[in-house]
Amino acid sequence: MTLQLQLLSVTALCVLAGNFLVEAAFYHRERSANMENLLPSADRSPDISRTFYGIMFDAGSTGTRIHIYTFIQKDDAGLPVLQNEMYHAVKPGLSAYADMPEEGANTIKQLLRIAKKTIPHSEWRRTPVVLKATAGLRLLPEHKARAILDEVHEVFAKSPFFVPNDSVTLMNGANEGILAWVTVNFLTGHLYAKSQKTVGILDLGGGSTQITFLPKLKKTVNSAPADYIARFDMFNTTYELYTHSYLGNGLIAARLATLGALGADGLDWKVFRSSCLPKKYREDWTFGGLTYKISGTPDGYAGYKLCYHEVLRVIKGIVHQPFEVKGSSIFYAFSYYYDRAVESGLIDGSRGGVVEVRDFKKRAKEVCNKMTKYRPISPFLCMDMTYITCLLKEGFGFKDNTVLQLAKKVNNVEMSWALGATFDYFKHLHIH
Repeated sequence: MTLQLQLLSVTALCVLAGNFLVEAAFYHRERSANMENLLPSADRSPDISRTFYGIMFDAGSTGTRIHIYTFIQKDDAGLPVLQNEMYHAVKPGLSAYADMPEEGANTIKQLLRIAKKTIPHSEWRRTPVVLKATAGLRLLPEHKARAILDEVHEVFAKSPFFVPNDSVTLMNGANEGILAWVTVNFLTGHLYAKSQKTVGILDLGGGSTQITFLPKLKKTVNSAPADYIARFDMFNTTYELYTHSYLGNGLIAARLATLGALGADGLDWKVFRSSCLPKKYREDWTFGGLTYKISGTPDGYAGYKLCYHEVLRVIKGIVHQPFEVKGSSIFYAFSYYYDRAVESGLIDGSRGGVVEVRDFKKRAKEVCNKMTKYRPISPFLCMDMTYITCLLKEGFGFKDNTVLQLAKKVNNVEMSWALGATFDYFKHLHIH
Protein backbone atom coordinates (compact mmCIF):
# COMPACT_ATOMS: atom_id res chain seq x y z
CA MET A 1 0.00 0.00 0.00
CA THR A 2 1.30 3.42 -0.89
CA LEU A 3 2.11 6.04 1.71
CA GLN A 4 -0.36 8.35 -0.08
CA LEU A 5 -3.21 5.90 0.43
CA GLN A 6 -2.24 5.34 4.08
CA LEU A 7 -2.25 9.06 4.83
CA LEU A 8 -5.44 9.56 2.87
CA SER A 9 -7.14 6.75 4.75
CA VAL A 10 -6.12 8.00 8.19
CA THR A 11 -7.21 11.55 7.47
CA ALA A 12 -10.53 10.69 5.92
CA LEU A 13 -11.40 8.09 8.52
CA CYS A 14 -10.61 10.71 11.12
CA VAL A 15 -13.22 12.87 9.49
CA LEU A 16 -15.73 10.08 9.17
CA ALA A 17 -15.34 8.33 12.46
CA GLY A 18 -14.18 10.88 15.02
CA ASN A 19 -13.28 8.77 18.04
CA PHE A 20 -13.99 5.47 16.28
CA LEU A 21 -12.28 2.65 18.21
CA VAL A 22 -12.41 -0.69 16.49
CA GLU A 23 -12.03 -2.65 19.73
CA ALA A 24 -15.05 -0.97 21.31
CA ALA A 25 -17.36 -3.50 19.59
CA PHE A 26 -19.08 -2.92 16.32
CA TYR A 27 -22.49 -1.22 16.45
CA HIS A 28 -24.16 -1.79 13.07
CA ARG A 29 -26.44 1.17 13.80
CA GLU A 30 -26.27 3.37 16.85
CA ARG A 31 -30.02 3.42 17.09
CA SER A 32 -30.28 -0.38 17.39
CA ALA A 33 -27.17 -1.39 19.30
CA ASN A 34 -27.87 -4.23 21.71
CA MET A 35 -26.10 -7.19 23.20
CA GLU A 36 -27.15 -9.51 20.36
CA ASN A 37 -25.88 -7.08 17.75
CA LEU A 38 -22.37 -6.47 19.07
CA LEU A 39 -19.41 -7.67 17.08
CA PRO A 40 -17.48 -10.28 19.08
CA SER A 41 -14.36 -8.71 20.56
CA ALA A 42 -10.85 -9.98 19.98
CA ASP A 43 -8.55 -11.11 22.77
CA ARG A 44 -5.21 -9.47 22.16
CA SER A 45 -2.59 -7.28 23.69
CA PRO A 46 -3.29 -3.53 23.23
CA ASP A 47 0.12 -2.97 21.63
CA ILE A 48 -0.34 -5.47 18.77
CA SER A 49 -1.55 -4.28 15.36
CA ARG A 50 -4.69 -5.96 14.11
CA THR A 51 -6.26 -6.38 10.69
CA PHE A 52 -10.03 -6.39 10.41
CA TYR A 53 -12.51 -6.68 7.56
CA GLY A 54 -15.89 -5.60 6.21
CA ILE A 55 -18.04 -7.27 3.53
CA MET A 56 -20.48 -5.15 1.53
CA PHE A 57 -22.72 -6.56 -1.21
CA ASP A 58 -23.98 -4.17 -3.88
CA ALA A 59 -27.07 -5.87 -5.35
CA GLY A 60 -27.60 -3.79 -8.48
CA SER A 61 -29.98 -4.13 -11.40
CA THR A 62 -27.50 -5.76 -13.79
CA GLY A 63 -25.27 -7.64 -11.36
CA THR A 64 -24.29 -8.35 -7.77
CA ARG A 65 -20.89 -7.17 -6.53
CA ILE A 66 -19.00 -8.09 -3.40
CA HIS A 67 -16.58 -5.59 -1.84
CA ILE A 68 -14.26 -7.06 0.79
CA TYR A 69 -12.39 -4.28 2.59
CA THR A 70 -9.26 -4.82 4.66
CA PHE A 71 -8.43 -2.30 7.39
CA ILE A 72 -5.50 -2.09 9.79
CA GLN A 73 -5.79 -0.87 13.40
CA LYS A 74 -2.30 0.19 14.46
CA ASP A 75 -3.22 0.83 18.10
CA ASP A 76 -6.34 1.36 20.17
CA ALA A 77 -5.77 5.10 20.46
CA GLY A 78 -5.20 5.53 16.72
CA LEU A 79 -7.46 5.20 13.71
CA PRO A 80 -7.68 2.37 11.18
CA VAL A 81 -6.40 2.69 7.63
CA LEU A 82 -7.86 1.14 4.49
CA GLN A 83 -5.34 -1.34 3.19
CA ASN A 84 -7.08 -2.79 0.14
CA GLU A 85 -10.27 -4.05 -1.46
CA MET A 86 -11.15 -7.40 -3.01
CA TYR A 87 -13.87 -6.97 -5.62
CA HIS A 88 -15.84 -9.50 -7.64
CA ALA A 89 -19.11 -9.37 -9.58
CA VAL A 90 -21.63 -11.84 -11.00
CA LYS A 91 -24.41 -11.37 -13.55
CA PRO A 92 -27.36 -11.09 -13.79
CA GLY A 93 -28.60 -9.08 -10.83
CA LEU A 94 -30.97 -10.39 -8.17
CA SER A 95 -33.95 -8.77 -9.91
CA ALA A 96 -33.56 -11.34 -12.72
CA TYR A 97 -34.61 -13.99 -10.15
CA ALA A 98 -37.95 -12.35 -9.36
CA ASP A 99 -39.73 -15.70 -9.71
CA MET A 100 -36.78 -17.81 -8.51
CA PRO A 101 -35.64 -16.24 -5.22
CA GLU A 102 -33.70 -19.31 -4.10
CA GLU A 103 -31.61 -19.26 -7.27
CA GLY A 104 -30.90 -15.58 -6.70
CA ALA A 105 -29.68 -16.37 -3.20
CA ASN A 106 -27.36 -19.02 -4.64
CA THR A 107 -25.39 -16.26 -6.41
CA ILE A 108 -24.72 -14.79 -2.96
CA LYS A 109 -23.39 -18.15 -1.80
CA GLN A 110 -20.91 -18.09 -4.68
CA LEU A 111 -19.62 -14.66 -3.68
CA LEU A 112 -19.40 -15.63 0.01
CA ARG A 113 -16.96 -18.38 -0.99
CA ILE A 114 -14.62 -15.62 -2.20
CA ALA A 115 -14.97 -13.88 1.17
CA LYS A 116 -14.03 -17.11 2.96
CA LYS A 117 -10.90 -17.41 0.82
CA THR A 118 -9.97 -13.75 1.34
CA ILE A 119 -10.58 -13.40 5.08
CA PRO A 120 -8.69 -15.55 7.62
CA HIS A 121 -10.85 -18.15 9.36
CA SER A 122 -10.06 -16.61 12.74
CA GLU A 123 -11.71 -13.33 11.66
CA TRP A 124 -14.91 -14.70 10.15
CA ARG A 125 -17.09 -14.29 13.25
CA ARG A 126 -15.88 -10.68 13.66
CA THR A 127 -16.44 -9.62 10.06
CA PRO A 128 -19.82 -7.99 9.33
CA VAL A 129 -21.59 -9.00 6.13
CA VAL A 130 -24.15 -6.58 4.67
CA LEU A 131 -26.18 -6.50 1.45
CA LYS A 132 -27.92 -3.44 0.10
CA ALA A 133 -30.15 -3.80 -2.94
CA THR A 134 -30.63 -0.86 -5.30
CA ALA A 135 -32.88 0.08 -8.21
CA GLY A 136 -33.28 -3.38 -9.74
CA LEU A 137 -35.20 -4.61 -6.70
CA ARG A 138 -36.86 -1.24 -6.11
CA LEU A 139 -38.48 -1.64 -9.54
CA LEU A 140 -39.92 -5.07 -8.64
CA PRO A 141 -43.28 -5.60 -6.92
CA GLU A 142 -42.69 -5.36 -3.17
CA HIS A 143 -43.59 -8.98 -2.40
CA LYS A 144 -41.12 -10.29 -5.01
CA ALA A 145 -38.31 -8.07 -3.77
CA ARG A 146 -39.02 -9.15 -0.19
CA ALA A 147 -38.95 -12.86 -1.14
CA ILE A 148 -35.47 -12.45 -2.66
CA LEU A 149 -34.14 -10.48 0.32
CA ASP A 150 -35.53 -13.07 2.75
CA GLU A 151 -33.67 -15.83 0.89
CA VAL A 152 -30.46 -13.80 1.01
CA HIS A 153 -30.89 -13.29 4.74
CA GLU A 154 -31.18 -17.06 5.17
CA VAL A 155 -27.87 -17.46 3.33
CA PHE A 156 -26.25 -14.86 5.59
CA ALA A 157 -27.66 -16.51 8.72
CA LYS A 158 -26.01 -19.81 7.75
CA SER A 159 -22.68 -18.14 6.98
CA PRO A 160 -19.84 -17.96 9.53
CA PHE A 161 -19.72 -14.16 9.37
CA PHE A 162 -21.19 -11.58 11.76
CA VAL A 163 -24.73 -10.68 10.62
CA PRO A 164 -26.08 -7.30 11.87
CA ASN A 165 -29.81 -6.96 12.55
CA ASP A 166 -30.52 -5.06 9.30
CA SER A 167 -27.89 -6.77 7.22
CA VAL A 168 -30.13 -7.26 4.14
CA THR A 169 -32.07 -4.20 3.05
CA LEU A 170 -33.51 -2.35 0.08
CA MET A 171 -31.40 0.78 -0.12
CA ASN A 172 -32.91 4.23 -0.22
CA GLY A 173 -31.95 5.98 -3.46
CA ALA A 174 -30.90 9.19 -1.67
CA ASN A 175 -28.54 7.25 0.59
CA GLU A 176 -27.05 5.63 -2.50
CA GLY A 177 -26.01 9.06 -3.78
CA ILE A 178 -24.81 10.32 -0.39
CA LEU A 179 -22.67 7.27 0.34
CA ALA A 180 -21.19 7.32 -3.18
CA TRP A 181 -20.26 10.96 -2.54
CA VAL A 182 -18.58 9.91 0.71
CA THR A 183 -16.63 7.17 -1.10
CA VAL A 184 -15.40 9.39 -3.92
CA ASN A 185 -14.41 12.30 -1.71
CA PHE A 186 -12.70 9.92 0.71
CA LEU A 187 -10.67 8.29 -2.06
CA THR A 188 -9.77 11.61 -3.68
CA GLY A 189 -8.65 13.15 -0.37
CA HIS A 190 -11.32 15.84 -0.20
CA LEU A 191 -12.86 14.89 3.16
CA TYR A 192 -10.79 17.04 5.46
CA ALA A 193 -12.14 18.59 8.65
CA LYS A 194 -13.97 21.88 8.10
CA SER A 195 -13.12 21.84 4.40
CA GLN A 196 -15.76 22.63 1.79
CA LYS A 197 -13.52 21.59 -1.13
CA THR A 198 -15.21 18.51 -2.52
CA VAL A 199 -16.17 17.01 -5.87
CA GLY A 200 -19.62 16.09 -7.14
CA ILE A 201 -20.58 12.60 -8.23
CA LEU A 202 -22.66 11.23 -11.09
CA ASP A 203 -23.57 7.55 -10.84
CA LEU A 204 -25.41 5.90 -13.73
CA GLY A 205 -26.69 2.45 -12.85
CA GLY A 206 -29.00 0.15 -14.73
CA GLY A 207 -32.23 1.06 -12.96
CA SER A 208 -31.50 4.48 -11.46
CA THR A 209 -29.10 7.41 -11.67
CA GLN A 210 -27.81 9.68 -8.91
CA ILE A 211 -26.39 13.18 -8.72
CA THR A 212 -24.81 14.45 -5.48
CA PHE A 213 -22.67 17.48 -4.74
CA LEU A 214 -21.94 20.04 -2.03
CA PRO A 215 -23.53 23.33 -3.13
CA LYS A 216 -21.42 26.46 -2.96
CA LEU A 217 -24.37 28.80 -3.47
CA LYS A 218 -27.42 29.25 -1.25
CA LYS A 219 -29.53 29.70 -4.38
CA THR A 220 -28.89 26.08 -5.28
CA VAL A 221 -30.28 24.96 -1.92
CA ASN A 222 -33.18 27.41 -1.86
CA SER A 223 -34.32 26.61 -5.41
CA ALA A 224 -34.17 22.83 -4.99
CA PRO A 225 -37.11 20.65 -3.92
CA ALA A 226 -36.93 20.12 -0.15
CA ASP A 227 -36.26 16.39 -0.40
CA TYR A 228 -33.27 16.99 -2.70
CA ILE A 229 -31.27 18.48 0.18
CA ALA A 230 -29.70 16.15 2.77
CA ARG A 231 -27.77 17.21 5.86
CA PHE A 232 -25.39 15.16 7.95
CA ASP A 233 -22.67 15.84 10.50
CA MET A 234 -19.11 14.72 9.98
CA PHE A 235 -16.31 15.51 12.43
CA ASN A 236 -18.09 18.57 13.85
CA THR A 237 -18.87 19.80 10.35
CA THR A 238 -22.39 19.81 8.93
CA TYR A 239 -22.56 19.03 5.24
CA GLU A 240 -25.61 20.09 3.26
CA LEU A 241 -25.71 18.09 0.05
CA TYR A 242 -27.81 18.37 -3.06
CA THR A 243 -28.67 14.75 -3.87
CA HIS A 244 -31.34 12.86 -5.75
CA SER A 245 -31.85 9.40 -7.18
CA TYR A 246 -33.99 9.05 -10.30
CA LEU A 247 -35.60 5.62 -10.27
CA GLY A 248 -36.33 4.43 -13.80
CA ASN A 249 -33.67 6.68 -15.33
CA GLY A 250 -30.77 4.27 -15.12
CA LEU A 251 -29.29 3.25 -18.44
CA ILE A 252 -31.14 -0.05 -18.91
CA ALA A 253 -34.47 1.27 -17.65
CA ALA A 254 -34.01 4.24 -20.01
CA ARG A 255 -33.60 1.83 -22.92
CA LEU A 256 -37.01 0.33 -22.11
CA ALA A 257 -38.55 3.78 -21.74
CA THR A 258 -37.06 4.93 -25.06
CA LEU A 259 -38.49 1.85 -26.75
CA GLY A 260 -41.85 2.42 -25.08
CA ALA A 261 -41.50 -0.96 -23.40
CA LEU A 262 -41.27 0.08 -19.72
CA GLY A 263 -44.32 -1.40 -18.01
CA ALA A 264 -45.81 -2.51 -21.36
CA ASP A 265 -47.95 -5.63 -21.82
CA GLY A 266 -48.27 -7.99 -24.77
CA LEU A 267 -44.56 -8.83 -24.70
CA ASP A 268 -45.19 -12.13 -26.53
CA TRP A 269 -46.16 -10.39 -29.76
CA LYS A 270 -45.27 -6.69 -29.58
CA VAL A 271 -42.12 -5.45 -31.31
CA PHE A 272 -40.59 -2.28 -29.84
CA ARG A 273 -38.77 -0.18 -32.43
CA SER A 274 -36.32 2.68 -32.20
CA SER A 275 -34.31 4.84 -34.58
CA CYS A 276 -31.50 4.56 -32.01
CA LEU A 277 -30.90 0.95 -33.11
CA PRO A 278 -29.32 -0.31 -36.35
CA LYS A 279 -31.99 -0.55 -39.07
CA LYS A 280 -31.68 -4.29 -39.63
CA TYR A 281 -31.33 -5.14 -35.95
CA ARG A 282 -34.00 -7.42 -34.49
CA GLU A 283 -33.51 -9.49 -31.35
CA ASP A 284 -35.13 -10.76 -28.18
CA TRP A 285 -33.67 -8.84 -25.26
CA THR A 286 -34.06 -9.84 -21.60
CA PHE A 287 -33.93 -7.55 -18.59
CA GLY A 288 -35.36 -7.96 -15.09
CA GLY A 289 -36.68 -11.43 -15.89
CA LEU A 290 -38.78 -10.21 -18.86
CA THR A 291 -38.04 -10.69 -22.57
CA TYR A 292 -38.74 -7.96 -25.13
CA LYS A 293 -38.81 -8.14 -28.92
CA ILE A 294 -36.88 -5.10 -30.13
CA SER A 295 -35.96 -3.80 -33.54
CA GLY A 296 -34.52 -0.95 -35.54
CA THR A 297 -36.67 0.83 -38.12
CA PRO A 298 -35.96 -1.10 -41.35
CA ASP A 299 -38.16 1.13 -43.54
CA GLY A 300 -37.48 4.39 -41.73
CA TYR A 301 -34.61 6.61 -40.69
CA ALA A 302 -31.98 6.22 -37.99
CA GLY A 303 -29.28 8.43 -36.56
CA TYR A 304 -28.38 10.90 -33.85
CA LYS A 305 -31.08 13.55 -34.38
CA LEU A 306 -33.99 11.13 -34.40
CA CYS A 307 -32.51 9.18 -31.50
CA TYR A 308 -32.03 12.38 -29.47
CA HIS A 309 -35.73 13.24 -29.84
CA GLU A 310 -36.67 9.74 -28.67
CA VAL A 311 -34.56 9.80 -25.52
CA LEU A 312 -35.50 13.41 -24.76
CA ARG A 313 -39.04 12.20 -24.02
CA VAL A 314 -37.62 9.99 -21.27
CA ILE A 315 -35.93 12.91 -19.53
CA LYS A 316 -37.91 16.06 -20.29
CA GLY A 317 -39.83 17.38 -17.30
CA ILE A 318 -38.53 14.61 -15.03
CA VAL A 319 -34.97 15.61 -14.14
CA HIS A 320 -34.49 18.72 -11.98
CA GLN A 321 -31.77 21.15 -13.05
CA PRO A 322 -29.84 22.35 -10.00
CA PHE A 323 -28.86 26.01 -10.34
CA GLU A 324 -25.21 25.47 -9.62
CA VAL A 325 -24.29 22.87 -12.24
CA LYS A 326 -24.35 25.60 -14.88
CA GLY A 327 -21.01 26.67 -13.40
CA SER A 328 -17.63 24.99 -13.70
CA SER A 329 -17.67 22.45 -10.84
CA ILE A 330 -15.80 19.18 -11.34
CA PHE A 331 -17.82 15.96 -11.20
CA TYR A 332 -16.63 12.37 -10.98
CA ALA A 333 -18.76 10.15 -13.23
CA PHE A 334 -18.68 6.38 -12.99
CA SER A 335 -20.60 3.13 -13.56
CA TYR A 336 -22.22 3.26 -17.03
CA TYR A 337 -20.82 6.74 -17.75
CA TYR A 338 -17.38 5.14 -17.58
CA ASP A 339 -18.30 1.87 -19.32
CA ARG A 340 -19.88 3.51 -22.36
CA ALA A 341 -17.08 6.07 -22.67
CA VAL A 342 -14.63 3.16 -22.84
CA GLU A 343 -16.69 1.15 -25.35
CA SER A 344 -17.12 4.15 -27.66
CA GLY A 345 -13.39 4.93 -27.53
CA LEU A 346 -13.84 8.21 -25.69
CA ILE A 347 -11.39 7.23 -22.93
CA ASP A 348 -8.80 4.54 -22.29
CA GLY A 349 -10.25 1.68 -20.26
CA SER A 350 -7.11 1.13 -18.20
CA ARG A 351 -6.65 4.75 -17.11
CA GLY A 352 -10.02 6.51 -17.30
CA GLY A 353 -9.77 10.14 -18.27
CA VAL A 354 -11.01 13.71 -18.17
CA VAL A 355 -13.65 14.76 -20.69
CA GLU A 356 -16.11 17.58 -21.17
CA VAL A 357 -19.84 17.11 -21.64
CA ARG A 358 -19.47 18.18 -25.28
CA ASP A 359 -17.19 15.16 -25.84
CA PHE A 360 -20.06 12.78 -25.09
CA LYS A 361 -22.22 14.63 -27.62
CA LYS A 362 -19.54 14.52 -30.32
CA ARG A 363 -18.92 10.80 -29.83
CA ALA A 364 -22.67 10.04 -29.67
CA LYS A 365 -23.10 11.65 -33.09
CA GLU A 366 -20.27 9.59 -34.53
CA VAL A 367 -21.60 6.33 -33.08
CA CYS A 368 -25.18 6.97 -34.22
CA ASN A 369 -24.20 7.96 -37.73
CA LYS A 370 -21.96 4.87 -38.07
CA MET A 371 -24.08 2.23 -36.35
CA THR A 372 -22.83 -0.57 -38.56
CA LYS A 373 -19.26 0.10 -37.45
CA TYR A 374 -20.13 0.08 -33.74
CA ARG A 375 -22.75 -2.68 -33.78
CA PRO A 376 -20.24 -5.45 -32.90
CA ILE A 377 -19.44 -3.55 -29.69
CA SER A 378 -23.11 -3.09 -28.78
CA PRO A 379 -26.25 -2.48 -30.85
CA PHE A 380 -27.35 -0.18 -27.98
CA LEU A 381 -24.27 2.03 -28.10
CA CYS A 382 -25.96 4.82 -30.08
CA MET A 383 -28.98 4.82 -27.75
CA ASP A 384 -26.81 4.72 -24.63
CA MET A 385 -24.40 7.48 -25.69
CA THR A 386 -27.28 9.67 -26.83
CA TYR A 387 -29.12 9.08 -23.56
CA ILE A 388 -26.04 10.03 -21.55
CA THR A 389 -25.63 13.20 -23.63
CA CYS A 390 -29.29 14.10 -23.23
CA LEU A 391 -29.28 13.33 -19.49
CA LEU A 392 -26.26 15.57 -18.88
CA LYS A 393 -27.40 18.47 -21.07
CA GLU A 394 -31.20 18.48 -21.10
CA GLY A 395 -31.64 16.70 -17.81
CA PHE A 396 -29.16 18.05 -15.28
CA GLY A 397 -28.41 21.16 -17.34
CA PHE A 398 -24.64 20.86 -17.53
CA LYS A 399 -22.82 23.19 -19.89
CA ASP A 400 -20.80 21.82 -22.78
CA ASN A 401 -17.55 22.71 -21.01
CA THR A 402 -18.40 21.03 -17.69
CA VAL A 403 -15.45 18.78 -16.75
CA LEU A 404 -16.16 15.13 -15.98
CA GLN A 405 -13.54 12.88 -14.43
CA LEU A 406 -14.39 9.38 -15.63
CA ALA A 407 -13.04 6.69 -13.36
CA LYS A 408 -13.69 3.11 -12.31
CA LYS A 409 -11.22 3.01 -9.44
CA VAL A 410 -9.24 5.45 -7.33
CA ASN A 411 -6.21 4.11 -5.46
CA ASN A 412 -7.29 0.65 -6.66
CA VAL A 413 -10.67 0.89 -4.88
CA GLU A 414 -13.97 0.70 -6.77
CA MET A 415 -15.94 3.92 -7.23
CA SER A 416 -19.33 3.14 -5.72
CA TRP A 417 -21.40 3.74 -2.63
CA ALA A 418 -20.15 0.49 -1.05
CA LEU A 419 -17.16 1.93 0.83
CA GLY A 420 -19.26 4.81 2.15
CA ALA A 421 -21.90 2.30 3.27
CA THR A 422 -19.23 0.29 5.08
CA PHE A 423 -18.16 3.41 6.95
CA ASP A 424 -21.82 3.96 7.76
CA TYR A 425 -21.75 0.68 9.66
CA PHE A 426 -18.60 1.69 11.49
CA LYS A 427 -19.96 5.00 12.59
CA HIS A 428 -23.45 6.11 11.54
CA LEU A 429 -23.34 9.38 9.60
CA HIS A 430 -26.50 10.83 11.20
CA ILE A 431 -28.11 11.49 7.82
CA HIS A 432 -31.35 13.39 8.29
